[in-house]
Amino acid sequence: MAGLTLRGLRKNYGAVEVIKGIDLDVADRDFVVFVGPSGCGKSTLLRMIAGLEKITAGDLVIDGQRANEVDPSDRGLAMVFQSYALYPHMTVAENMGFALKIGGMAAAERAAKVKAAADVLQLAHLLDRRPKELSGGQRQRVAIGRAIVRNPKVFLFDEPLSNLDAALRVNMRLELMRLHQQLKATMIYVTHDQTEAMTMANKIVVLNGGHIEQVGSPMELYRNPANSFVATFIGSPKMNMLDLPVEAADRQGLRFALGNGRGLTVPVDGSGLRPGETARLGIRPEHLKPAAAGPFTGEAAIIEHLGGLTILHVDLGRAGMLVVQAEGDDRTGLGARLVLDVDPALCHVFDATGRALRRVAVREAA
Repeated sequence: MAGLTLRGLRKNYGAVEVIKGIDLDVADRDFVVFVGPSGCGKSTLLRMIAGLEKITAGDLVIDGQRANEVDPSDRGLAMVFQSYALYPHMTVAENMGFALKIGGMAAAERAAKVKAAADVLQLAHLLDRRPKELSGGQRQRVAIGRAIVRNPKVFLFDEPLSNLDAALRVNMRLELMRLHQQLKATMIYVTHDQTEAMTMANKIVVLNGGHIEQVGSPMELYRNPANSFVATFIGSPKMNMLDLPVEAADRQGLRFALGNGRGLTVPVDGSGLRPGETARLGIRPEHLKPAAAGPFTGEAAIIEHLGGLTILHVDLGRAGMLVVQAEGDDRTGLGARLVLDVDPALCHVFDATGRALRRVAVREAA
């Protein structure tokens, strides 16, 4: 296996720049997920790594060697696409071994590699079937097996689970995680689904508008988002955002005015803001708790029962709406009046540019 380095990578289509100077290090055996909304450039960036899109500027380094002009077939990479792209007239074994056959590998060696990959993917009993005789999940495993037999330096996955139903996507996520551990492989995976990113990656790259918003482990991005875009993209249900007036601010904290004499002081460095300005308060739904007293009061406007969880949409009036994640057996009724509390240390604050304000240590009581 191998690592990759991207330095100043750019991609233009005529006058339109879609990848805007990407710097990234992918270490050997990393499972890196590119995540972001449609049109953010994640698939284009993956295709540039694969050699399917020409690099306009910057450097791509694979296993220590600059690879900008290296032919895709010589980069030592294997790509699994959203569409299975299997030959319908070939058996599973023939599909998996086709690239090796074209490369001139002897039949016996080719068969051994196909069998080894089939054993890893639990496809050994299906080697004589054709694609039309397989389920969607089995076809995707064949496509992955076709990549495995090539023993690539890096695996590239372009939204490979998008065509599967919800239950099968969960199973395939688990299989890919197991495969990563078993092969000790370097993998780069593209998805728009932040749940896939959170559950599979050891490193997430959040892309937006052709540039990187933040890179980090799933829990780093969840706990310490660099900006409001990452904060609302990572986490489900997504983070609540309230635009509120600043009552007081200094290096040790920022106090929001909530109306009716209520307020909330968050331990962040608010020295760049002044009273009267507006800042954005971010609170994750799971951190809000019904209580006898708290800074927020509202009415349960919508209730979603999801089995193990209940999602409450609480109307605060002029302040906006809060989403609250409660236990599955929560008995709150529509129209119920709720008082909500939150630990200020779990809150986030973002300035007018969307940048997260730095958290500060909470002072201990004397």
